[in-house]
Amino acid sequence: MRSNNLILLKLGGSVITFKNKALTPNMEVIERLAREISEALEAQPFRLIIVHGGGSFGHPIAAEYGIASGFKEPTQMIGFSKTHNAMISLNTLVVEALLNNGLPAFSLAPSSFIVTKSGRIHSLHMDALRHAVELGFIPVLYGDAVLDYDAGFTILSGDQIVSKMAIEFKANRIIVGVDVDGLYTADPKADPNAQMISEISIDDLKSLMGRVGGSRFIDVTGGMMGKILELTVPAAMGIDVIITNALKPNNIYRALKGESVVGTRIVKGWR
Repeated sequence: MRSNNLILLKLGGSVITFKNKALTPNMEVIERLAREISEALEAQPFRLIIVHGGGSFGHPIAAEYGIASGFKEPTQMIGFSKTHNAMISLNTLVVEALLNNGLPAFSLAPSSFIVTKSGRIHSLHMDALRHAVELGFIPVLYGDAVLDYDAGFTILSGDQIVSKMAIEFKANRIIVGVDVDGLYTADPKADPNAQMISEISIDDLKSLMGRVGGSRFIDVTGGMMGKILELTVPAAMGIDVIITNALKPNNIYRALKGESVVGTRIVKGWR
């Protein structure tokens, strides 16, 4: 049984930052998305959890210090802390934009309630998050540098968080905002003949896996391939999953309202 109108919204790092410019937010897009979220909630109330990626804030630092591969030497501890601190800075910008639009955004660091094991969420303390949602807050989480029982520490992607939270809350829908229109048969930024896929089953994703383009810039969490792998789990449980271009005005607004939007829908099977 699904929770009452709960949506998980993922805002990709390639959307809210300029991934080719270190520590550079795309404030115009962040502010527009905050307005779209506010307008969608005003038009049609629903519960919401937002998760955003790291883009040019988290990924370059994490890559420089090899955080995703785990603890190897003490100098990495500085890199771990720098990565986490950079994500706090980006998260603050997102939360402030939401607050400026009258939304009760509530920042919650994944590293404060999640510990991974071999890179997968293992220890999860949900009480604060559940209570915040029940009260009507909009928790704003993010891909984070987290402690790991096996590796010491690692990078926990926003996509893994979205998948886990959707399952835990029995969400109605997952909306993933990226910098392309959806899934393609090839990387649309490199192949002009790439074809967009408007709907795809989990089974047919297997044949697409080797052809989906990754990130052109540094991405320590797997790029588009990582998104697909994480999203298949909630999709298999019947949770609606839509991938759409958040750089195009009103796409997120329409998706939040449940309206038709250009993008890719992942379904359990062909109907």
